[in-house]
Amino acid sequence: MGFVYLILAAQYESFILPLSVILSLPAGIFGSFLMIKLCGLENNIYAQAALVMLIGLLGKNAVLIVEFAVQKHRAGATVLEAAMQGAVVRFRPILMTSFAFIAGLIPLVIATGPGKIGNRTIGSAALGGMLFGTVFGVLVIPGLYYIFGKIAERFTLVKHEEENPLTEEIDHNV
Repeated sequence: MGFVYLILAAQYESFILPLSVILSLPAGIFGSFLMIKLCGLENNIYAQAALVMLIGLLGKNAVLIVEFAVQKHRAGATVLEAAMQGAVVRFRPILMTSFAFIAGLIPLVIATGPGKIGNRTIGSAALGGMLFGTVFGVLVIPGLYYIFGKIAERFTLVKHEEENPLTEEIDHNV
């Protein structure tokens, strides 16, 4: 998790903004455990594998919203406007990919025959987490971005950075 945080910190050029991505993940994890409990299944290796996959997919959804919001904020929009635009623009693609993934998990959830417990466990854990994480994620992520974006706005590490590449200076001086 620390490695992912450092990658996101480098991507957003902020130590605070990655928290909006990382703190959006517990909703999906809660949904996964809730679905496992509702189906009467165990938290086993199959559920753990589903959680790893789930964290990657929900993290991707959060990165899509936050990255778009960061770009809009850098283009001059306020943090609130950037968060709202990020949520609106990325809403449809996130729902389409998430619900297509959920639909693909239905055969695993209703599996029969040999190995049905493993299939049901991985399918139920992934389906519950993805459903819960997607529905609440599209609501929670813009709010988290707004909170951490306002904090990050006060603590700018590099002020008045010039965006002149070194290669242009070399070509100009030759």
